[in-house]
Amino acid sequence: MKDIQVIESTQTTTRQKISAKNVKVSYGETIAIKDVSVEIAPNTVTAFIGPSGCGKSTFLRCLNRMNDTIDICSVTGDIRLDGENIYDRNVDPVQLRAKVGMVFQKPNPFPKSIFDNVAYGPKIHGLARNKSEMADIVENALRKAALWNEVKDRLENAGTGLSGGQQQRLCIARAIATSPEVLLMDEPCSALDPIATAQIEELIDDLRQNYCVVIVTHSMQQAARVSQKTAFFHLGSLVEYGDTDQIFTAPVDPRTESYITGRIG
Repeated sequence: MKDIQVIESTQTTTRQKISAKNVKVSYGETIAIKDVSVEIAPNTVTAFIGPSGCGKSTFLRCLNRMNDTIDICSVTGDIRLDGENIYDRNVDPVQLRAKVGMVFQKPNPFPKSIFDNVAYGPKIHGLARNKSEMADIVENALRKAALWNEVKDRLENAGTGLSGGQQQRLCIARAIATSPEVLLMDEPCSALDPIATAQIEELIDDLRQNYCVVIVTHSMQQAARVSQKTAFFHLGSLVEYGDTDQIFTAPVDPRTESYITGRIG
């Protein structure tokens, strides 16, 4: 089988937030990711697209070492955050995940109050010296997640009592409460209705002013709407990566064109 080469569609001199080189991921004998290299810029939304099972979510979980929680998973290669190797033995995964927050496919608020959901991370990491500081952190996170005005009068109510879209924004607030530098989102709108999806997409565009955002999505329309960079994965390999407009209008690799036009996937 011919080796797959990544096609870099654009050149950039921007300082990179995340740099991954020759990343390989295996689950036991099964290879999920093959030799992926990519650089992700700060204050940018980067979308990972590709067919189901192509490895995009697996690679996303490499960026905050979530794959460490899977016993049979093996990750090799080099992944750096601001030049620091995140897989160095001196790097604490818990501290790393405070810097690299994650929002999952389905809203998963804790069975706690709205306030306690957002305060959970800051409590663990000792980010507040008193109740007043904690209240400020919670309010700030809820405001950034565009949820404050909807919940400010019921912070002691259960987070699980919110609508689906509100629950996902609560999970985003929970993720950004620890002041991360990177926000990973794995299919954050797949369980939401069109109105809630539009709210999350608008929020993602706002969040990139303060964070490096990486989103996995099955929706090419969503990738085109919210991202500035797009990476196309296929069969565990990164096939093409570049500016979103160029990927969708003039892809270099024929496999990218086949996926975008619906011939594969």
